[in-house]
Amino acid sequence: MATRVSILLPAYRAEATLAAALRSVQRQTETRWECVVVDDGSPDATGAIANGFAERDSRFLVLRMPHGGLVAALNRGIESCGSPLIARMDADDLMHRERLALQLRALDGDPSLDAVGCHVRLFPRATLAEGMRAYERWLSSIDSPGRVRAEAFVECPVPHPTLMIRSAILRQMHYRDRGWPEDYDLILRLLAAGNRIGVLPRRLHCWRNGADRLSRSSPVYAIERFTACKAAFLAEGFLSRSAEYVLWGYGATGKGLRRALLEYGRRPSHIVELHPARLGTRIHGAPVIPPE
Repeated sequence: MATRVSILLPAYRAEATLAAALRSVQRQTETRWECVVVDDGSPDATGAIANGFAERDSRFLVLRMPHGGLVAALNRGIESCGSPLIARMDADDLMHRERLALQLRALDGDPSLDAVGCHVRLFPRATLAEGMRAYERWLSSIDSPGRVRAEAFVECPVPHPTLMIRSAILRQMHYRDRGWPEDYDLILRLLAAGNRIGVLPRRLHCWRNGADRLSRSSPVYAIERFTACKAAFLAEGFLSRSAEYVLWGYGATGKGLRRALLEYGRRPSHIVELHPARLGTRIHGAPVIPPE
């Protein structure tokens, strides 16, 4: 039976969570899948757990490589994905049993879609700070290709582990290590190339918010690296024909973006502010003006 979707699942030091993640894959109502587990040189039992699933279920394929990091593991896995669609999955997350079926239906039903994500439920809830709850609510407000594109420079509008994408496109794009989040980089490249990314407005993925996640522990995912990523794509896209722009707000976000864009020779012509002490002054040569 030909597979419809390859699940791309990199794993490193995942012995505590991998079995639950793989069981959630096995419970999918859509059964025409293969799961490519890339063990990124784990020193623990990650490889043994993955091999155990592969011995009992031939739909699991386990690749082992010397530890090279997430981007290398993802690109190694892409080479072995043999289906027309690739679905991302992380080794510490859980899939809703309908996730693959509903995402397949969405892509089959709209050939203009190049990829589709879904909403998430962050867990464990007991340790979830208000900032992450607000982030979860923001993600839940994104429900269409138009919203994905409109919100793309706020934050990454599609949680990477929820993405299902047409394989030919991902093989062409691959993942890049530019010193900033590889998932945000991929989404912005897809949008810059004119690809349409949809979002199913259902919580079909449980996204673990643990202290040891790369997004919490690696400097690649620090706020300033997200800002550097945004600045690069803004300079290459919206600001490709202009050395000047209007900067709204000069708090921490505005200051960081100004510094990052300066590396590309882009300077604010004006800074829009509400703070009365700043109005009428100049910041780095740019006049500070009210919103009106």
